Amino acid sequence: MPHPTDSTIGERVREIRKRRGLSQRELATESGVSLSLIRKLEQGERDDTRVETARALAVALHVPTSVLLGAAREAPGATPAVLDRWARVRAALDAPELGPVDDAPTVAGVQAAAAAAVPLAASDRLDQLATVLPALLRDAAAVAGEEDGRRVQADLLQLVGWLLTQTRQFDAADTALTRALAATGGELDAAAAVSTRCWLLLRRGRIADAAALAEQWADRIEPRMSRATPGELGAWGWLLLRGAAAADRDARSDDAQQLLRLAGSAAAAVGDRPLPGGFLRAYDARTVQLKEAEHAMITDRPDRVLHLSSEISWEGMRPTSNNLNRNRLDQASAHVRLRQYDAAVNLLETAWQAAPQWLPHQQYARDILGRVIERRRTLSPRMRLLADATGLPL
Repeated sequence: MPHPTDSTIGERVREIRKRRGLSQRELATESGVSLSLIRKLEQGERDDTRVETARALAVALHVPTSVLLGAAREAPGATPAVLDRWARVRAALDAPELGPVDDAPTVAGVQAAAAAAVPLAASDRLDQLATVLPALLRDAAAVAGEEDGRRVQADLLQLVGWLLTQTRQFDAADTALTRALAATGGELDAAAAVSTRCWLLLRRGRIADAAALAEQWADRIEPRMSRATPGELGAWGWLLLRGAAAADRDARSDDAQQLLRLAGSAAAAVGDRPLPGGFLRAYDARTVQLKEAEHAMITDRPDRVLHLSSEISWEGMRPTSNNLNRNRLDQASAHVRLRQYDAAVNLLETAWQAAPQWLPHQQYARDILGRVIERRRTLSPRMRLLADATGLPL
């Protein structure tokens, strides 16, 4: 259903609602979105809303979420404090300053330094990374003229793109991932960069673009299951999961479920075999379980979220933003839906204690805490601390 690119979400909601023969009150009942918010959107008093709200309206109106959001929507970016902290990283990414020739870095040295930065990323030590990455990016650029050096630079650029996406520096992340893709030496390395780009598009709110890119590349690298390597299966599985995440947010739950089933087949074929490429490419049955719990939360089945999460084994798995802490947010959101507010606050607090530099970048955490505060009215000291930690204005 085409719509003018300059129309607002409220105009699109009003047009489709009238085509469906629904009153504003009926749409509120069907979607679970408040009547007052629907009125504000349609009257132009609000020109945007959360993806979660847009999805609820889209489900009730039987259209993809992307139809309501429009192509021009952009999610909020990094805060001024984050932009200032990472300014040197972005400068080194845009125009690396090469050192003197008599002190030129070596490929082996850059490779070792980049490997030393990976544990910092895996443990969400973002402030330390903002300090070490500028020099590392400059050194990687200096050795990129050699074939081995180009591979080292490509891996580093993908990691930097992932970190910039995590910290909501979207334009810089796009630059890093574009350069990583150009420097990659094979399909699997390229697919890993594309998978991160899909996540970037989702985090920006560009759902349809993320879905199209994930589908294109999943089709491109789909392996023959009978002889596929773990690396091939993991790369394909991650693209399927990105496609499922996009489909879920686009109110296409059946498509998401089908993609999750395929991703589960890829994980079963991987089994216990190790995958090359480090923590960004880690992929197994547990990876799919986490995304199934996320799917259950997006489709508003909080009991299912908690059940699936209780069945995940965390043995040998680091509590990073890729796994345990992201799942904790899904569980906290499920507890809010079930009006179990203390349990939600406990999980948010646990995530904060485990990853204090990661939580402030999670809009999801702010939204969850905001819903708790709306319903509890009286703020406890713990809620105030969490509000400060997540950047939620009170």
